[in-house]
Amino acid sequence: MDKKNVYLEQIQPARMAYVRQTGPYGPSNIQTMEKLKQWADQNKLLNEDAVLFGIPQDHPAAVLPQLCRYDACIVIEDHFHLDKDNSKDTGFEINVGRFPGGSYLIFTVPHTAEGIQNAWNDMIPRLQAEGYRMDDKPVIERYRPRLLNQHLCELCVPVTTK
Repeated sequence: MDKKNVYLEQIQPARMAYVRQTGPYGPSNIQTMEKLKQWADQNKLLNEDAVLFGIPQDHPAAVLPQLCRYDACIVIEDHFHLDKDNSKDTGFEINVGRFPGGSYLIFTVPHTAEGIQNAWNDMIPRLQAEGYRMDDKPVIERYRPRLLNQHLCELCVPVTTK
């Protein structure tokens, strides 16, 4: 992976609306993200400035697949009010929470299954080479329109220095 495609970023805390999927990671993660995007579009939140996160909350080696949680999230302004009117008729629950932020090593990768898998394979050796170790927060996927338009996304790895 090219060095310019990896950089350190202090991601700021943010308020988020999210849809949670519980069960094995895989195609249902994509369906969950699509549900969130549909809701966000209906509420005029899906625009060029939108920031979406896919957050696998559990490590599948430590948690039974049927209990793994995946959150599809969109950053929302503090003044955005979630009520019955903007979440009605969705058929799924919209939740509000906070993303804690922190130091992340950002891997910019092709938005393909192969590109993401290659980044996962490169992640640990790259962390060590850069002088970091993984923090205990989840690795997150970040989607921003300007990158998606270039068929790219970001894997954000929580880090601490050695």
